[in-house]
Parts: sequence; C-alpha cells; structure tokens
Amino acid sequence: MAPTRMTHPADDGRGEHFRVRIEGFGVGTWDLDLQTRELDWSDTARRLFGLQPDQAVSYDLFLSLLEPGDRDHLLKAIGRTSEGGGGLDLSFKIGGASGNGQWIRARAGVIRDDAGTPRHLSGIFLDINEEKQLEEALRSQENHLRSILETVPDAMIVIDSRGIMQLFSSAAERLFGYSRQEAIGRNVSILMPEPDQSRHDSYLARYLRTNDAHIIGIGRIVTGKRRDGTTFPMHLSVGKTQRAGEPYFTGFVRDLTEHQQTQARLQELQSELVHVSRLTAMGEMASALAHELNQPLAAISNYMKGSRRLLAGSTDPNMPKVESALDRAAEQALRAGQIIRRLRDFVSRGESEKRVESLSKLIEEAGALGLAGAREQNVQLRFSLDPDADLVLADRVQIQQVLVNLFRNALEAMAQSQRRELVVANTRVADGMIEVEVSDTGIGFREDIIPNLFQTFFTTKDTGMGVGLSISRSIIEAHGGRMWAESNAAGGATFRFTLPATDES
Repeated sequence: MAPTRMTHPADDGRGEHFRVRIEGFGVGTWDLDLQTRELDWSDTARRLFGLQPDQAVSYDLFLSLLEPGDRDHLLKAIGRTSEGGGGLDLSFKIGGASGNGQWIRARAGVIRDDAGTPRHLSGIFLDINEEKQLEEALRSQENHLRSILETVPDAMIVIDSRGIMQLFSSAAERLFGYSRQEAIGRNVSILMPEPDQSRHDSYLARYLRTNDAHIIGIGRIVTGKRRDGTTFPMHLSVGKTQRAGEPYFTGFVRDLTEHQQTQARLQELQSELVHVSRLTAMGEMASALAHELNQPLAAISNYMKGSRRLLAGSTDPNMPKVESALDRAAEQALRAGQIIRRLRDFVSRGESEKRVESLSKLIEEAGALGLAGAREQNVQLRFSLDPDADLVLADRVQIQQVLVNLFRNALEAMAQSQRRELVVANTRVADGMIEVEVSDTGIGFREDIIPNLFQTFFTTKDTGMGVGLSISRSIIEAHGGRMWAESNAAGGATFRFTLPATDES
C-alpha cells in the first residue's frame, strides 16, 4: 500500500463510507499511531481476532495474540515500513477457542503528515483460513505424492521438450548412479549408450514436429547406461503431459537385469531337467526291457540245451556241427542275459547327489517351469507350505523332475474342468519324513486304475508313454521315501510323496 498524506476520517465522509463497505465484506480495518502506539480496530477486526466488540484493544494485546516467531516478524516489518516506506504484507496464525486457530493476513501502508513524517500505519485484516487450508491440502497431497514416488521401485525421470531432466527420483539415483543434483539440468541422453545417446535429441525433435507418438504410452525394452559406463537392460514406459502450454515427458524405468538372470537360470534349470528326465526315462526303460528280455533269453538257452539232448543219438554226419552250433547259440543267449542283468544293475544303482535342500525353494523353481501358462488357463494356485517342514535331504534336480511331472499332469487333468485349483502343501510326518501333497480339481481317475498308475508303460493319456509316474516313484524310493495317489472326494486327484527330513540349517 502506497504511503499517503494524513487525513482525519472525520474530514472525509467518503473514506468512512468506503470503510463501512469493506467491513461488510468481512474485511477488518486497523490504524496504528506510530508515535503513541495507540491502536484502533474496527468491529470486524475484533471478530477476526476473537475479541468482544466492547473489549479494549491495545498494541500490547495485539502482540500478545501472536506466536513469538510471528511477533518478531511483525515488529521488524513495522519498523522497516515506518523507516523506508512501502507496504506491509504479513500472514500469521492466532490461536482460537477450538484449537484450530485462525489465519489472518495483515496489509497496511504508511500515512505521513504535511511535513512527510510517518505518523500512522493504516490497513486491513483479511481472513485467509480457506486459502491456507487449500494450500495445506495441496502441500499434503504433494508430500504424499512425493513419498510415493520416492518409495516405488521403478525409477521416474521427467524431462522437458529439450530433453533436459527436471525430476530425478531416488530410485533413479540408485539405478543410474547419478545424484539428483548431478542429473537435474542435464540432457537425459547421458543415461543412454550409443547410438541412442547421439540420436535422442533428433528423436525428440521429430516427435515435437510430427506429434507421432512412437513410444508414448507403449512400454518397450531398451538399454540404459549407468554413471560408471556399464549398461543394463531396462523396461521403459513414457507418458506425456502439458504444463503452462509446454510439453513434459515422464519416463518410468524398471531394471530387467535380475529378471533376465532369472530367465536364464530357469532356462538352465529346464535344460538340466530335460537332460536328467531323458536319462532317467532311458534308464527306467532299459531296466524294464532288461527284466522283460531276460526271461525269453533264458528260455532260448534252455530250448537250445534241450534240442542238443534230443539230437544226441542221431547218426547224421552233420551232427557234430549241429551240436557245436547249438552250444554256441546257448552260450550267446546266456551272455546276452548277463549283459542285460549288468545293465539293469547299473541303472538300478544309479547314484544321486543328495544334499540339504529347501523344499519351498524346490517347489518354487519347479513351479516356474511346470506351471507355466497356469494363469492363462485360469488355474488358481495355492501353496500352503510349512516353514517348519522345509529342509530335506534330496537330489535337487531329481525332485524338481518329480514336481514338474506332477504339476504338468495336474494342468492337463484340469484342462476341461469348470473349477481349476491346484494346491501344494507340505507337512512333517512320522519316522523323520516330510510329506508333499499335490492336489488338483481335474477329472481324477477310477479306483481300479490306482494300483496300475505307477507301472511302467501304463498310461491314461492318449499320447502318453507311461513312464513319468514310474520314474517319479523310482526317484522317491531311491531317496528312501514312498509315493502314492488318492482320489479326491470332491473330484480330482492327490499325489503324495515323502522325503527324509533334516534339521541341518
């Protein structure tokens, strides 16, 4: 408020009329004599400060209503305005009976006498509670949004139309190695390897020229560059906004390094499982063939020996040659039987590398392979795992082979079911064993099929070979456990197997 010459209110009817009008709008008026410190407040000003209309008002009372910090600011502002002129504009909060307080804005200007000496500070009081509440709400929302952005794992970067970074979140600091101070104000291309680093400005200029949303709203996998020069795969999503008519771009970045490592590990694990599965299947088939072929070979040998005895009295001149041929044929049949028996013994003795393993970890890794596509098939997965029944003595790859086989069988069994739920649970049972349960809501099987489920070459599938469950039971029995199947009362099947528990940590 500009300083004016001193004029008494009584001498100016128009001034009094103006004062009454602004009082009607809830604006309080006040006047401070800079020499005597005599303070004059209007009725509206008294109401704003919570005073009664007939209550005496003094400068000291006014100051006592303010917080110490606001009081110091007001005294300095009055002194500065009185000496140097200009206007006073100050906001402060006074306590209220409700405890919420009242925000008031004081504005005033200096009134001088004819000699130019400052005599009065005259101005208005404004109720700014609503403004302050709105300001506080906006500040609270901003702080809330900032706290969210600071805690989300994805890095967030905001750039302007020239590619200059305006915001660099904490996650971005951790991901790229730049501090917020180092990044803000620099071109976002420093976060890219060549050739994108050199081409980014032209990409941005082309978008601004053509408005062709090449990547806006579409996530894609690109390569990022850290402060130390190392690169990493990342998923980038870009959004666009307008502020004061200027375009700004927000990029959300997710580091895919761990994801790709996990995928590589799963592929490696899958290769291991496929390899071991083939070897185990071949061994199981070889063992079954050895058992089946050994009997006809023994019969051939016996028939050869019987034929030689029947020809013992013959006078045929070729009899020595026939007898010799029969003896050699019998010997070769016996030799073939011995070879097959050794092969069977070798397969049945197949050593496995048993270690202390986390059952939950085995189930997690096997689930990543055997349950691929389960979500797309609307299968509900429920892992009810007991942490106190977790450590087992097992060959990791072989047990995962068993789990993958059971998981895949369950998904196939539920392919046509209305209700699709797969439950995997573990529990500690007697004799130091841990039992694993894999239950589904598929088509199940008839009770007369259960005794044959684990026989080699027995299958209920049109394209099955009948060796999966047989191999699985052989693996479990080689671990000292047992495996069996049950029909569920509500439909579906449950397979259970046990493994030796260990308390080693």
